[in-house]
Amino acid sequence: VARSGLELAAPISSVMTRAPLSLPREARGHEAALLMARHGIGHLCVVDQGRLVGVLSERDLFALQRIGLVRLSRRLRQAVDLDALAALGVEVQRLIAQLLAQGVATEHLTQIIAQLNDDSTRRVIELCLSEPDAPTLPFTWLAFGSEGRQEQTISTDQDNGLLFSVPPGADADSLRAELLPFAQRVNAALARCGFPLCAGKVMAGNPQWCLSLDEWRATFAEWIARGDAPVLLKASIFFDFRPLYGPEAPVQALREWLIAEVKANRGFLRQLVANALANRPPLGLLGDFVLRGGDGGGTLDLKINGATPFVDAARILGLAAGSAATNSVARLRAAGAKWQMEAAEIEAWVQAFLFIQLLRLRLQHEQRGRGELPGNRIDPDTLNNLDRRILKEAFRQGRKLQARIETFFQF
Repeated sequence: VARSGLELAAPISSVMTRAPLSLPREARGHEAALLMARHGIGHLCVVDQGRLVGVLSERDLFALQRIGLVRLSRRLRQAVDLDALAALGVEVQRLIAQLLAQGVATEHLTQIIAQLNDDSTRRVIELCLSEPDAPTLPFTWLAFGSEGRQEQTISTDQDNGLLFSVPPGADADSLRAELLPFAQRVNAALARCGFPLCAGKVMAGNPQWCLSLDEWRATFAEWIARGDAPVLLKASIFFDFRPLYGPEAPVQALREWLIAEVKANRGFLRQLVANALANRPPLGLLGDFVLRGGDGGGTLDLKINGATPFVDAARILGLAAGSAATNSVARLRAAGAKWQMEAAEIEAWVQAFLFIQLLRLRLQHEQRGRGELPGNRIDPDTLNNLDRRILKEAFRQGRKLQARIETFFQF
């Protein structure tokens, strides 16, 4: 009715939202907040067996103190300039600390962190596109690594790239020359907003990672054919790509092509498995922690030796199962459904991985509170007895997962 020029005799179907987003009545408050933030909406339908039983509004979430996510997501999307966006970084950290203290599930918390980082990145791109010399040709901004998997913790840097299509009569080099200055400005702006530049230069402003769709295919094809150690390291970063801004169809085409190529190249799968098995969870023969000396001072690296064995195994299983998911938990569950694996076994791996992620988040929150740079090394003696026991069991589950992929992929 409020629309200008709308005939009052027009049917409701001409203006209504078809198939609106909904959640079941047993969903949690933070799931509703995340869905609202992800889609920039203020209301959700609540359904029970396909029937509407209520409507949840953004205002309803005030009582649960979850509104901070929806409000903050909207403020990030609407930031007027880089200074405003950078200033909101403090509120992002405050919200993460609040949700961590309230016991939000680790799987959802890392997705919330990724969602807020996505909002920031998209707004940076939009602000850079508003500059007079911004490129006009279409492109897709890609996230790699933990951001591509939606598994970011408090400590994160940039892992991104750019994908573009080459229209008839044009060439990739000339289009890249137009896009690179823009991509470099975005990388610099992201660094200004709290996302450090990647030490390995895995960034869209690097000509190596500003490629056409055909060039990305050729690059991945070369890696699959080679399968040496440097290539396997790159695969662990780049094969977890996810679109953040721009057309998604070329990214979907690249994903489908990659899955088909990997599944057809069993030798490359075997090399991925061998590489994953080289990184064992740090447990000794008697079940004690194997600590690393040197700069770590007798500590465990919760990222490299804790989370990474699960991430690598999930990537292998996901690719082999033909799953388009990039998130590790989604990959494990997709593989379990594909091969009818025991649900209890899959969930044991999932919960072990999520517990390690929870310890990383707690550790980094405490380090930030002390004014230290967030990291991943922890002295297990600082954990209480229960957490030490659960961490040991999580590492044992990591070894069981590795044993499973070793059995699966004995070609």
